[in-house]
Amino acid sequence: MIHDQDTMNLLLDSIARFVRERLVPNEALVAETDAIPADLVAEMKDLGLFGLSLPQQYGGLGLSMEEEVLVAFELGQTSPAFRSLFGTNNGIGGQGIVIDGTPEQKAYYLPKLAAGEIVGSFALTEPGSGSDAASLRTSAVRDGDHYVLNGTKRFITNAPEAGIFTVMARTNPADKSAAGISAFIVEAGTPGLSLGKIDKKMGQKGAHTCDVIFEDCRVPAANLIGGREGVGFKTAMKVLDKGRLHIAAVCVGAATRMLDDALRYALERQQFGKPIAEFQLIQAMLADSKAELYAARCMVLDAARRRDAGADVGTEAACCKMYASEMCGRVADRAVQIHGGAGYISEYGIERFFRDVRLFRIYEGTTQIQQLVIARNMIRAAVA
Repeated sequence: MIHDQDTMNLLLDSIARFVRERLVPNEALVAETDAIPADLVAEMKDLGLFGLSLPQQYGGLGLSMEEEVLVAFELGQTSPAFRSLFGTNNGIGGQGIVIDGTPEQKAYYLPKLAAGEIVGSFALTEPGSGSDAASLRTSAVRDGDHYVLNGTKRFITNAPEAGIFTVMARTNPADKSAAGISAFIVEAGTPGLSLGKIDKKMGQKGAHTCDVIFEDCRVPAANLIGGREGVGFKTAMKVLDKGRLHIAAVCVGAATRMLDDALRYALERQQFGKPIAEFQLIQAMLADSKAELYAARCMVLDAARRRDAGADVGTEAACCKMYASEMCGRVADRAVQIHGGAGYISEYGIERFFRDVRLFRIYEGTTQIQQLVIARNMIRAAVA
């Protein structure tokens, strides 16, 4: 780890207390209003949450991957909407600039992201390209010292709040492969950029997504990430590998919270004259959940340490994202079952988690895409 253990313990204790004392009590309010209170956002900024994984030289905390997943284990133990607000700054909305940005791009945008002055958003998915991201159709045509962008992006996290968008667009229309794609920083308010209506989702109220529309949107050529065309898709994939480990860690946190709630309920709920926790079929669900949760936590920590050591963890990140998100879904299902009828009633909160965590198996690469990535990498290694 980058930081000494005492420093990390202080950070983790502070975040755990913030989650327990400030975020958990406001979960129902956020679900009802579909908004995160401004005072909580201000506290997130003060804690440095918007810059957890951004370099220290730009005002961030500069956490390593291992340190980041330890933090995510804590942040995952409340409604995912809270983490989502600052998660894009540390992940897909900011890491493209960290990894491949020019010195000027880093110096200008990263301090604003780290301070929470702006929210970053990652615009890759389109109406006709989701899992097949390389088939995107948004175009960027050079015109003097600008690029003119046209196209529509869909399901873009934090788009309504974003100050900047990392946008993937095709700069070489003759090249239909990933090599024809470039990445741009587009500031909110740029003429030609507009937003669709906020999506009404199954869960994760308070975390907003919507379409991002480009109509002859002129973007300075200086905002081409890295200053080179044709490397945007590679940038996106680098960002997604890191993001998959982060989401896997959030899945571990969410499953921990749900299992804790289920165990507490099983100890309190009486049937046939004793707590339902004493019934073996309830114990089986608790035990299966604990074992799977432990396995996912170990996987995520191992992959994070490998990444910090400089290893290519494309396969491991996909394994973690696939297993942890599916595990989280199974724990959610068992937690509802353990709660019985109460699990279907909103006041207990477990049904909200059941809906919220369903998204983990879809975004940042579906389970099926992770399976393809894992198998493809296995085959490449075998024939190399």
